[in-house]
Amino acid sequence: MRLFIGIELDDPVREAAARTAGMLRTRLARTVPDLQARWVAPENLHVTVWFVGEVTDDRAAAIHAALAPPLATVTFGLSLAGGGAFPPSGPPRVFWLGLDEGRDAVLRVYSEIARRMTTLGFETERRAYSPHVTIARVKGAPRGGGRAVRDALAATVSTPAACRVQAATLFRSRLSPRGASYEPLLRVPLS
Repeated sequence: MRLFIGIELDDPVREAAARTAGMLRTRLARTVPDLQARWVAPENLHVTVWFVGEVTDDRAAAIHAALAPPLATVTFGLSLAGGGAFPPSGPPRVFWLGLDEGRDAVLRVYSEIARRMTTLGFETERRAYSPHVTIARVKGAPRGGGRAVRDALAATVSTPAACRVQAATLFRSRLSPRGASYEPLLRVPLS
């Protein structure tokens, strides 16, 4: 099964992120019409903390057990900030919204989950963890369109919304031709 650990957003924050993504999509359709991107469905918007990938049922059970105890991070508020693209230069592959309030707390959640996952033999990514909400994955960008995309991202202001984070969630991801669907398997409470 395909797994990841993330932070769920409440409905108002998901709706605000979806509105911001919609504004960006409209702006990009005008400024970079040949851009091909798959936009994340509003119900799938979240903050990824740790991408696990495909694992066996036994491995999934071990992950479940390692994550079950509550996290030491206290509950916190989370709000969205401006957007950007990964990688930071060259052709973009991912569009994202950053975090304003809650960024440091998400980093603490990541650190604790990283400790638990590395004890199971998982390696941390070589890149520094950067908390964000993925809003689109770029399938094709026109040559030289990176600058116009980044200008559009810089000009897009996030719709204000905030929520209270009380847990990290282990999700199962199911891929299909219509896109991904996410099933929460375990909510790990914050202390």
